[in-house]
Amino acid sequence: MIEDEQRVADLIKRGLEEQGFRVTLAFDGEMGRKLALSKPYDLIITDIILPKINGLDLCKEIRSLYPSLPIIMLTALGTTDDKVEGFDAGADDYLVKPFELRELHVRIRALLKRNNLAVNNQGFILKYADLELNNQTKTVTRSGREINLTPKELKLLEYMMRNSERVLPRTEIAEKVWDAHFDTGTNFIDVYINYLRKKIDKDFAPKLIHTKPGQGFIFRSE
Repeated sequence: MIEDEQRVADLIKRGLEEQGFRVTLAFDGEMGRKLALSKPYDLIITDIILPKINGLDLCKEIRSLYPSLPIIMLTALGTTDDKVEGFDAGADDYLVKPFELRELHVRIRALLKRNNLAVNNQGFILKYADLELNNQTKTVTRSGREINLTPKELKLLEYMMRNSERVLPRTEIAEKVWDAHFDTGTNFIDVYINYLRKKIDKDFAPKLIHTKPGQGFIFRSE
């Protein structure tokens, strides 16, 4: 865990250790980088505003070297734009301070469980219409053309492809893709749906992502 406020770091560390986790602390981005790259960890927790190396740059570097390593951002920056920036940097989850320790426990366990499932399913290729997602290489193509997606866009697309032709409420997408409860005060799910549409639908036919007013979204060929 990379957190520059020692009191906060000690409090979270103690709470996690009471749940059976082993926690290594770093108090700046440079120390966090050194530790993260020194040996394999099951999960990384990092703040965004850190001395020496900020959490966003740190997350990008760790993600480039360890594509499947779960990363949670804990930060006081809570706007939709902040969350989008965090997810684009490669974070798997984003928790805004202040938060309850038991919520962090739940999110950690969900990410660890999901990561184990992802490892077991490596190499599985998803196909729908002319769209193909390769989980092993983390590549997406449509009509033979490669499409570049961020890690979070890739996870969103994978979930929609695995649950094609049924309506997916925003609450379900938030829980299954972000491991989070849907906050009706933010629109980050709609933001990511729009990102995905521009990349996989804008220059292709038929359209695959559709909005169901008052219900959510559905992935199907129309």
